[in-house]
Amino acid sequence: MTFEQHISGNIEYLERPGSIGGPVLVMLHGIGSNAASFTPLLDHLPRDWRVIAWNAPGYGGSIPLDAEWPLALDYAAALKDFLDRLELKRVLLAGHSLGCLIGAAYAAAHRERVVRLLLSSPALGHGVPCGGALSAAAQARIDDLQTLGPDGFAALRAPRLVFEPESNPEIVRYVRDGMARVSLPGYPKAARMLASGRLIDDAERLQVPTDVIVGAHDVVTPPDSARRAHAALRHPWRGAFTLVPGAGHALYQQAPVAFAAALAALAETVG
Repeated sequence: MTFEQHISGNIEYLERPGSIGGPVLVMLHGIGSNAASFTPLLDHLPRDWRVIAWNAPGYGGSIPLDAEWPLALDYAAALKDFLDRLELKRVLLAGHSLGCLIGAAYAAAHRERVVRLLLSSPALGHGVPCGGALSAAAQARIDDLQTLGPDGFAALRAPRLVFEPESNPEIVRYVRDGMARVSLPGYPKAARMLASGRLIDDAERLQVPTDVIVGAHDVVTPPDSARRAHAALRHPWRGAFTLVPGAGHALYQQAPVAFAAALAALAETVG
């Protein structure tokens, strides 16, 4: 099962059509990824679901944001415009890593449009003031891409996203191939957004049922960080916390069945 490729305004996205009246799931990829990375999930999701994965601004065929240092709210505004064009009023929303910063910012601002939110392998952000000195981690991302080029950048970073990479070469290759598609200026803009991100602040403001899932062996966004995000959610919006054994940061590639189960739980919320 595969996605169909589309463009709506300034956003390129992938879609698997569902049934009329069925749930609509929108998925937001991480900083070193893209919409196509969600393909392994399709065979594990109900066939009546309409599944949409966007390429964030500056990724794939999506036009970068104008700001040199965009904030999570800027990406959330782009997401709102995108969903408006598709005439989607209420969706199930799932973010992975950097996509959690976008998803939480969107859900905090537009709670009436999100049925339920999944934060997977959540990036908390570095809390750097916009326009200030970049965090070391964000600067290293930009420097590595500019110095090594996309292929070298991906070869350096991809194995770290997979638990026991030496035993999972196909998953590493899949992650590496997706990461090698990042480009300028989209990736540096996303890295700056990561630097200024403050997921905990948005988590505290959320008034949308929200679940958190993380790989037990994630060294990029460790389980302790995911627990912090989950603990910041307020009652009654705090949903399930799921720790997936045998998985690293590339959670939905390494454990698609467990990830799909977390997505399926989103549709249990009615309203």
